[in-house]
Order: sequence, then C-alpha cells, then structure tokens
Amino acid sequence: MSKLPVVNCPQCGKEMVWDTNNRFRPFCSERCKLIDLGKWANEEYRVEQREQDSIEPDHQA
Repeated sequence: MSKLPVVNCPQCGKEMVWDTNNRFRPFCSERCKLIDLGKWANEEYRVEQREQDSIEPDHQA
C-alpha cells in the first residue's frame, strides 16, 4: 500500500491527506471551498491576460 500525499489546503493552509474520499478536495472542508468560491464570485481572483501587439494588416496597394 502506498502512502497518500500530504498537501496544504489552498484556502487556510491546513495540512491534510490527499484522499479521494474527501469530497472537498483540494480544500480541507466545505467552509474553505465556499470561501474560495465566494472570492471567485466577487471577482477577487483574476486570470491575467497578456496584451497582444495589435498588428493590423496594411491595406495599401
């Protein structure tokens, strides 16, 4: 039997065993899961979008 990894909850930092029976993974509890969901809903987290150079085609003939 292999030993299950120990990870930190991304919300509170509490150490927990990475167990497939934990329905709140990667969080340690429903509370931490809901706090994280609330932060996404309030737009406290942002996915960075890199600006692209605006290259417009040259329509000169």
